[in-house]
Amino acid sequence: MTDQPDVFGRDRPPEGAVVVELSQYRQNSDPIPITFHRRELDAILRIYGRMVGEGEWKDYAIDHLKDKAVFSIFKRSGEMPLYRIEKNPKLAAKQGAFSVLNTHGMILKRGHELPQVLKVFDKVLKLVD
Repeated sequence: MTDQPDVFGRDRPPEGAVVVELSQYRQNSDPIPITFHRRELDAILRIYGRMVGEGEWKDYAIDHLKDKAVFSIFKRSGEMPLYRIEKNPKLAAKQGAFSVLNTHGMILKRGHELPQVLKVFDKVLKLVD
């Protein structure tokens, strides 16, 4: 609040201002971006932390787009991502909303449940003689 008098009056908006009804603004606004839920992000970060501890991964980025959410994993921050974990709700009824892609965009695993999809990062133990 200021002590200045209202120069424009209550009936007239300032020059160049546009008044829009709130209901009209909500209908015309951009759609809410797709995000990872807390449990999904916890599962992803658990694997990320394990791989950072092993020295395999160094950096990550999260993108919330109109049609999907992407968790990108990097070996070095200046490179292309090694892996991308994507959540695309449009594919939920078909192939599954979650997928893991490699650097070249090839889908390594896809499914309806994130924990099943993240099993692609589990290492198989090998017998060494």
